[in-house]
Amino acid sequence: MIKIWGRTDSSNVQKVLWCCGELALDFDRVDFGGKFGGNKEKPYLDINPNGLVPTIQDGDFILWESNSVMRYLVDKYGQGKLLPSTPEGRADANRWMDWQLTTLGPSIVPLFWSLIRTPADKRDPKVVNSALEKTSGAWTIVDRQLANRPYVAGNDLTLGDIPLGVWAYRWFNLPIERPKFANFDAWYKRLCERPAYQKHIMIPLT
Repeated sequence: MIKIWGRTDSSNVQKVLWCCGELALDFDRVDFGGKFGGNKEKPYLDINPNGLVPTIQDGDFILWESNSVMRYLVDKYGQGKLLPSTPEGRADANRWMDWQLTTLGPSIVPLFWSLIRTPADKRDPKVVNSALEKTSGAWTIVDRQLANRPYVAGNDLTLGDIPLGVWAYRWFNLPIERPKFANFDAWYKRLCERPAYQKHIMIPLT
């Protein structure tokens, strides 16, 4: 059975949990990182020198970095799920995984941390407003991508949707006024209908 080190409220851990859910993979998860600690201690650093979560062990194989973990799980267990069959389709899905790291993440993470993990009297309105503007701009790109397709890489859910979907849930549950995006909003509603998304992503923000 696959072992996963990581807490359920970590966005990167959630990506892996949702992926496992879509693939119907059994796993054993251990709370690590955040309030649970352990991730900066030698036994864990021996398997993940970054001291971050998640890390997985599948048999004798140990892997960290959430996007790499998801690609591995799909390569080994996907049986055609979560990645298109063509090189072009796979590249499209992979592009959105990378885009979340380079564009969406740097925009929305400061917004999330400011509104959820920072006391109200410690928040910087300039940081919040700047992050809100940048995140809205990032979602505009996703909305355009979804203009003629139900998911970011085509007709089916792929790995490209997972990193975006984790942060979409946060976006729709932050105490902010959000611009309306017809395609993006409809895509989010489709995600909310998926049992694995409901189980692993739709949990209280902490």
